[in-house]
Amino acid sequence: MKDFASALLARRAKSLYRRRLVLEGPTAPESSLDGRTVLQFCSNDYLGLANHPRVVEAFAAAARHYGVGAGASHLVTGHRTAHHALEEELAVLVDRPRALLFSSGYMANLGVVGALFGRHDQVYEDRLNHASLLDAARYAGVPLTRYTHADPAALEACLMRTKHKHGDQLVISDGVFSMEGDLAPLSGLASVAQRHGAWLMVDDAHGIGVLGEGRGTLAHCGLGIREVPILVGTLGKALGTAGAFVAGDETLIETLIQEARTYVFTTATPPAVAEATRVALRVSAEESWRREHLHVLVTHLRTELAALGLPLLPSITPIQPLIVGTAAKALAVSEALLARDILVTAIRPPTVPEGTARLRITLTAAHTLAQVDRLIEALAQIDACSL
Repeated sequence: MKDFASALLARRAKSLYRRRLVLEGPTAPESSLDGRTVLQFCSNDYLGLANHPRVVEAFAAAARHYGVGAGASHLVTGHRTAHHALEEELAVLVDRPRALLFSSGYMANLGVVGALFGRHDQVYEDRLNHASLLDAARYAGVPLTRYTHADPAALEACLMRTKHKHGDQLVISDGVFSMEGDLAPLSGLASVAQRHGAWLMVDDAHGIGVLGEGRGTLAHCGLGIREVPILVGTLGKALGTAGAFVAGDETLIETLIQEARTYVFTTATPPAVAEATRVALRVSAEESWRREHLHVLVTHLRTELAALGLPLLPSITPIQPLIVGTAAKALAVSEALLARDILVTAIRPPTVPEGTARLRITLTAAHTLAQVDRLIEALAQIDACSL
């Protein structure tokens, strides 16, 4: 039998043990942890909508109307008017004919690749893609080739090497990379994919709501359905709720309804979540100051940390990674911040490559400039050799 206890001890010894934090209260910059108030910079609630009064009230009102559960899968009795209306509004948001709801971004990615591609095809993925995208190819049994991060030329070289060896070819990239905060070179990837007759799929989990006036990374880059036929987005980040969607043409969505096992064989998300998301979409559109405020915070943080000799990875998004190096150092800096009542999670291998453990600092529209200054001051106080 496997010795799980020894494996856990070994993980601890390498500073790779993961520990859950139990927070009290709503999603907000300040939370209660172990009886004390901490200022946190590790939430993906980029627009500060998870605790927005209008979004909360929409959820509560819908729960009173629909109850708290959908009761069945979308293809049985779980697909309610709230789900259908949200799909239509998401399709408008990203300028596509159809959108289809999934319970999570992970399930959306597994569902798409598993439904559309198989072992006779070929998938090409950015080396720093999210784990769900890598797992999607493995789950579907599709041969997987990983190309150098954000390098269209490297992708083209991979496509040239495997030309005529497989059936359909699928290129997959994050729109915004979750641990780096940088944008994929989508125009370059689209050009390469089109030259080789390959599909292009983009997971825009961290771009929807933030970039392109809220429409996402594709809008920011000026790309549409012709260049990127398959678009995945999540609702639990900038929109503050839960779930995900896939958007594309009529044939794509109908195929997923028939074939995507992670759609067909799971209970639909609660209708109340769909209604809350519909309101979050409206708030996102009406309160553009949230994106403007985020930009101010990002610029301020980057300028001040650079002045301290703490350069962040290049990023225009709310994700601002500070590379520390080893897992042990990342934990030490995270704990030093927590001692000052500031919560920033240490991100360690295998989530990021060996030697690039980091603080993944995330900003939200709910943060104030004074709160960001508090983080900057705390980082300045920590012994420079720790960084």
